[in-house]
Amino acid sequence: MFDLHCHSIFSDGELIPAELLRRVTVLGYEAVAITDHADPSNLDLILSRIRRAAEELNGVSSCRLLPGIEITHVPPPLIPEMVKRARELGAEIVVVHGETLAEPVAPGTNRAALEAGADILAHPGLISEEEVRLAAEKGVFLEISGRKGHCLANGHVVRLARKYGAPLVINSDGHAPGDFLTREEALAVGLGAGLSQEEVEALWRRARERFLGGS
Repeated sequence: MFDLHCHSIFSDGELIPAELLRRVTVLGYEAVAITDHADPSNLDLILSRIRRAAEELNGVSSCRLLPGIEITHVPPPLIPEMVKRARELGAEIVVVHGETLAEPVAPGTNRAALEAGADILAHPGLISEEEVRLAAEKGVFLEISGRKGHCLANGHVVRLARKYGAPLVINSDGHAPGDFLTREEALAVGLGAGLSQEEVEALWRRARERFLGGS
């Protein structure tokens, strides 16, 4: 089990990295990415702190902490440079906060994230067919979200991803101790979005191979 999108006190989460890592370790996770919210004002600060946490904690934890970032509510023209800078600063997982139905994200954010080659487009809302085709071409993973509000378009995302072969990933977008998903809960999120159990297992394998380097 792994989660590639969650938040610590370095943005709007409730936990310091060590406690977050401990809580998901108890749930049986093999890896977790802390992907705190960033714009041009705090990108370097967040990544330096999360990287430091990973350097200190990974040697003594059975669960691997991946330094990541979620580029959030950044105007679309600025997203490509933000993705590039995040990678230069050591982000192993670059997430872009997509056009969720739950927040007033700027139109064009989904396309900018895909064109920039982000790793994951989080909760992309009513993403267009053209954009899902682009995700498939670019290998950008579209998120099936376990978070209230952001999950409203999960079925739409699954339907189009299945049609065009775009990769999918199930994440909690966890902010608080009760948000992190057990394997059974993550499976339920996938089944509720219209995936079969076999499809959920397949997407886990694909995401693990891409981001964790294993089958």
